[in-house]
Amino acid sequence: MSTAPVVRVAGRHALLVELPDAERAGAFHAGLLRSRAAGTLPPVAEIVPGARTVLLDGVPDPDALARELASWDVPPAAAGDGDVVTIPVVYDGPDLADVAALWGVSEAEVGARHAAYTYRVAFCGFAPGFGYLTGLPESLHVPRRATPRTRVPAGAVAVAGPYSAVYPRATPGGWQIIGTMPDPLPLWDPDRERAALLSPGTRVEFAPTAPPGGGDGETP
Repeated sequence: MSTAPVVRVAGRHALLVELPDAERAGAFHAGLLRSRAAGTLPPVAEIVPGARTVLLDGVPDPDALARELASWDVPPAAAGDGDVVTIPVVYDGPDLADVAALWGVSEAEVGARHAAYTYRVAFCGFAPGFGYLTGLPESLHVPRRATPRTRVPAGAVAVAGPYSAVYPRATPGGWQIIGTMPDPLPLWDPDRERAALLSPGTRVEFAPTAPPGGGDGETP
């Protein structure tokens, strides 16, 4: 099956590349970064991944680069590629019971299921530092809440559709909250060289953790 991208000219100095799914978009984005680092990619000012697209902005000759990229056959991203960030989680979220029912497991099993996978940041959006994490199998996809919350606390770990995420700061939100970081990591710091801790391509692992002041740290 061909995985060649669909490349569209977007304005005078940009290209929008469309891929079949988030995994292929992530692999294409990683390939662009490798090519730029190796000096084999023509000048591009910005490379911005989305759910199933990658935007290249600041392209001096969009037509020429479009012809080159249209012939790329994008392999899946290698499982071991990318930095790893470990997120400790207390699986005590207010939507734990609803997610357990949707998954057909007990509330105590939700954390073990969720933490069993290694995720990858496909793209960022919604709020600074909010990474959309792919890696949850289709059988565990869940809908958004029917009624969004007006305030989701910083450090909340949530799932919706094919994605997992960690809220970098208190914002409204409609995802199903299954846990919280006991001591929220600074997911967004504009003074850091890489402001978003969970930047595209980063692998993420969740570590079940006992709530502060009690428990044995194990998730049954």
